[in-house]
Amino acid sequence: MGYRLLADTVMVLHFGFLGYVVFGGFLAWRWLWALPPHLLAAVWGGLTVLFPATLSCPLTALEDAARRAAGQRGLPASGFIDHYLEDVVYPERYTGLIQVTAAVVALVSWLGAYPRIRARATAGPVVEKPVQDRQVSATARRASRHNAKS
Repeated sequence: MGYRLLADTVMVLHFGFLGYVVFGGFLAWRWLWALPPHLLAAVWGGLTVLFPATLSCPLTALEDAARRAAGQRGLPASGFIDHYLEDVVYPERYTGLIQVTAAVVALVSWLGAYPRIRARATAGPVVEKPVQDRQVSATARRASRHNAKS
């Protein structure tokens, strides 16, 4: 029971990671700090696709081990994507197209974040006003609104 739950949890996390690799760059349109982790995830995802014989995904290995420990059939040697997506979600002949589309979506997300990165770089450092200045400013605004009403 425990190993099967672990295997299923890893499978869900793996699908989440794949979604993040493809779409995670869009988070940087709102939060620029999200871009560096996404770049790392996308590079890792790309490398495991380009060099599957050299690099193996640790999530695939963990799920496979947990499934075998639970007495289930493990993942095939071809891996997670081949088992859960190819010939299930899309035909195998479209694999290259799907990979290129995923890469283009990630690149578009990075290009969309670029104007925010550029704006931040040209804006200079953010200087916080001391608390006293903010209180004085708020008091001055209230006084000017009161005088305007009179």
